[in-house]
Parts: sequence; C-alpha cells; structure tokens
Amino acid sequence: MLSDASATSHSYFSQRLRLHYLDWGSEDAPSVLLIHGIHDHCHSWDWVARLICNEYHVMALDLRGHGDSEWAKGATYKHTEYVYDIAQLIHQTKSAPLSIVAHSMGGTLACMYAGIYPENVEKLVILEGVGPYPFWSQMGSDPQERMRNWVESMGKLSGRIAKRYPSQEEAYHRMQQANPHLSPEQARHLSIHGSDQNEDGTYTWKFDSYTYARTLYDMSTEETMELWARITCPVLLVTATEGYPGRIGQDETLARFPSAQLEIIDDAGHWAHHDQLDRFVQLTREFLREAS
Repeated sequence: MLSDASATSHSYFSQRLRLHYLDWGSEDAPSVLLIHGIHDHCHSWDWVARLICNEYHVMALDLRGHGDSEWAKGATYKHTEYVYDIAQLIHQTKSAPLSIVAHSMGGTLACMYAGIYPENVEKLVILEGVGPYPFWSQMGSDPQERMRNWVESMGKLSGRIAKRYPSQEEAYHRMQQANPHLSPEQARHLSIHGSDQNEDGTYTWKFDSYTYARTLYDMSTEETMELWARITCPVLLVTATEGYPGRIGQDETLARFPSAQLEIIDDAGHWAHHDQLDRFVQLTREFLREAS
C-alpha cells in the first residue's frame, strides 16, 4: 500500500561537508537506508520509500557531490570517502543495526560498508550494483605513468562545463532519453529534484562534475571482494535483463558472498526500481520480512 507520509529533510556533517538526507516513517520501526547511484539523488527512491515506510523507518541520503549535499572541493570522490559518509550517517542517527537497499554505485558502497561493519547490517539488497572497478590499473602500473595520467585527466576535467538546458522541460526530455522506461510523471519528478536553475534561467544537473574523476588509488578488486566475504547478513542481489554488464551477482561474483541469492527482473534496465517498481518492491519487501 502506498503511504501518504511525506519525507522530512535533514542534514548532517561528514568531513566538514554538510550532507543531506530524507527521512520517512516512525523511528520506532526497523530502519532501512536507501543509497542511490552515481549522478542520482535521494529523490530517486521516493516511490520505493513511500511503499515501505508504513513498515520501516526509511532514510535516503544524497551522497557528497550529489543532490542537495555539498560538493567536496579538492577531493576526487573516492569510494572510501563515500563509505565514510555512510558510516557517519548511521553513527549520528544511531540507526544500527539496520537494513540497506542500494542501487548501482550505491550497491558497491553498501557492500563495502557491510563488510567493514557486519554487525551493523541486518539485510542487504543490492540492485544493479557496480562491482568492482580495477581502479589501480586504469592509470597504469608504473608510478610515473600513473601520476602523469592522473594529472592529465584531472586537468581535462577542470575545464569541463556542465551542460545547461534552456528550460526544465528540456531537462525532463533528456531524462526520458536516458531511460525510455520512465513514465512522464517519473521523469518530471526526477528532473525537478535533480536540477538547479542558474542565474541566467537555464538548468543544470545538481551533481558535481568532479564525480567523473578517476581516483588515483583506491581499494583493489581483491580487497573489495575480501570485504564481501566478511558480510554476515543475508544478501539479495538484483539485476535486470536490460541492465548493464559487470553487475554484482554476474560473472561468478555471487559465490563471493557467504549468504546471497540472485533475482533477475525482466523488462527493466539499470534503473529497475523505476522501470518495474512493483516487482522490485515485492522482492525487497519479501526479503526484508524473511527471518534471518
């Protein structure tokens, strides 16, 4: 049943950044944290949150550099920094132990957090999780080559100009092009909450262009998978028939988890929680209700 509850907006600090999150439902209910993917925002979970907040205390955060959270000036948006922000939100809201539902890059981060703090996570739902990128090899193996490539790539990124849309209507149409599965209502909702109006009247997406940056050093694939092996809670991995390659649950990655199951959603792309909302919520609700 769709709740008529509305979210309240909150902020917290992590590494001196003011970060934003939405909160639905009773604090007496079991907590569920929703984590979006790269270049998305917390409102991408609005439909899911409204369907489950009668049963759960739901929080959805804007990762640093996304949505209504501050941009990290001088940072390269490492996965480890995102994980720190997640850890701070859970710590400051005293919401552990909790369940986490995460999409795309958010799924990567959620798996890392659950492996670092297994005692804090009761259930884990990963939708089209990205896993894992070989960051250390993208810049080359030689330290000189790696540094030169990194400096060059960051220099190019500094000149990147965010695309401006003449109107919100144009931004809305771009949203529909990116995901043809979206209904007009969904596309409008996501574009309204995902864009800012500039002084000249144009619109740009809210995320920081530096989120495109490749990190110089981060956790290796083996280190990341070692964290997966330390997850003690049940894990539901969800992929879509029209989703992206290299998702967590594909390519024998399922076996890396001590206790995980895989579900595939038909007629859906990477944003399956938009494309097949009812099916995704059904899978999530049934999984969260199951005894551990």
